[in-house]
Amino acid sequence: MSDSSNAASAAASAASPPLATGAVGVPRKKRTPFWDNARFACIVLVVLGHFIQRLTYDSDIALGLYLLVYAFHMPAFAIISGYFSKSASPNRRQMARVITDIIVPYLIFEAVWTLTKFLVEGQANPNLTQPSWTLWFLLALGIFRLVLPYLALLRWPLLWTLLISIGAGYLPNIDSTLSLSRTLGLLPFFTLGWWLNEHDIVAKWRLLAARQWWIVVAAAGTFVVSGWAAWFFIDTWREMNLREWLFYDENYSAIGGTEWWAGSVRLALMAVALILSAAFFVLVPRGTHFWTHFGQYTMYVYLLHSFVLYPFRESGVLRDLDPTWLWLPIVIVASVLIALGLATKPVRRVFRPFVEPRPAWLFTDRTLASREGRRSDPTGSRRPREQPRTHTRPADPRQNG
Repeated sequence: MSDSSNAASAAASAASPPLATGAVGVPRKKRTPFWDNARFACIVLVVLGHFIQRLTYDSDIALGLYLLVYAFHMPAFAIISGYFSKSASPNRRQMARVITDIIVPYLIFEAVWTLTKFLVEGQANPNLTQPSWTLWFLLALGIFRLVLPYLALLRWPLLWTLLISIGAGYLPNIDSTLSLSRTLGLLPFFTLGWWLNEHDIVAKWRLLAARQWWIVVAAAGTFVVSGWAAWFFIDTWREMNLREWLFYDENYSAIGGTEWWAGSVRLALMAVALILSAAFFVLVPRGTHFWTHFGQYTMYVYLLHSFVLYPFRESGVLRDLDPTWLWLPIVIVASVLIALGLATKPVRRVFRPFVEPRPAWLFTDRTLASREGRRSDPTGSRRPREQPRTHTRPADPRQNG
């Protein structure tokens, strides 16, 4: 692989929530729980996908679950990130945020990974053009942001990005360098997220309103059928090297797609990703739960979980685990706990200088790296700056009247 994403009628209320008074008395929009729930669910799937990877060598069920997760979880993450991205020409602060939120963390964690591999494996190959493990998504988000204003100028941006994604797979020189292959492969999903927000589809179609029971059943049924197909046809998926297709990381010929129609395989997989993402969003809870606010801190989980999993993956303890019915549920529960733990306040306090650095010394205008005001991570999650509890005060009811 290779983390991120984020606030009349019920749908209109969800899209434009009432104002509340923040920690310093400045009115701000109330968060929409759905998006934080979706972000956190996505990041749990990211952790799960990486955690069960070693189990897939010995278990068909684990491989089936792995393929199901990889069929949609990063496309869904890209859709969420696109939904909260702006296509207008960036101002100076937004341009600085690309540096502070994407480039600097990428350099920091590449350096940490290089040091880790040297200490543990006795060798390292520092190469900033080849992202380590999960860091490819940071570069992808940076490129997404840079090209979006240009895509927004075009007619049919979704069609163009679809053609770009499919066409890129035919070109052997488009590879993992600067995560370009994955970036172009997933670009249609990011653009789709932006398009949904740009055309106010969520509010117009009341997508965050209460769901009818048959829609929930259909969404759940979609995952049941997909999971069954992933397991029942597992030998077929192995033969066609489906795992590599789902990474969007290689050209078609490198993973066995030597026929002229290889691009249709990617097109089919993108259709599957879209269907599963839609079902996923239907099943995401709309209300606030104890874990909802952790969806504001997905980038902490994304960047840190690989260091938690590294010893398990490299030591071999996840190989030859039997029976699957026992170990697979343990890994699933552990993935949820890891995601929860890495999003907690103590972890954020320790690792904030690495995940959310604000290097004012980089800029001629030091205020561009200021920590004041609302914060955001590269996945689009916006939140108020954390304040000590003594600085908060309840919302003035006259603000919401």
